Amino acid sequence: MTITQTVEIPANRRIILDVPHEVPTGSVILTFTPSQSSVKKKDPVTIEEALQMAEDKASDPDRKPISRFFGRHKGFFGGDGVAYQRAIRDEWE
Repeated sequence: MTITQTVEIPANRRIILDVPHEVPTGSVILTFTPSQSSVKKKDPVTIEEALQMAEDKASDPDRKPISRFFGRHKGFFGGDGVAYQRAIRDEWE
């Protein structure tokens, strides 16, 4: 038995299902499949699409600048990255 119903998922991503009495009790498998209109493209096909995707990403109001990490991360080797690079270069002949 297959029952199909299209529903709108709210912002809180919480839905309540009322199962019809015709469905027997016991173990079931629920499958969620997004409609074609809500599926986002992952890879742009044309340059125009890539530019539009980049513009949309840049205009996101929730986007955080990378500068918020400046001076906060010690790096892989715990310390000044420039000093580490100079130390590695000093080992060269």
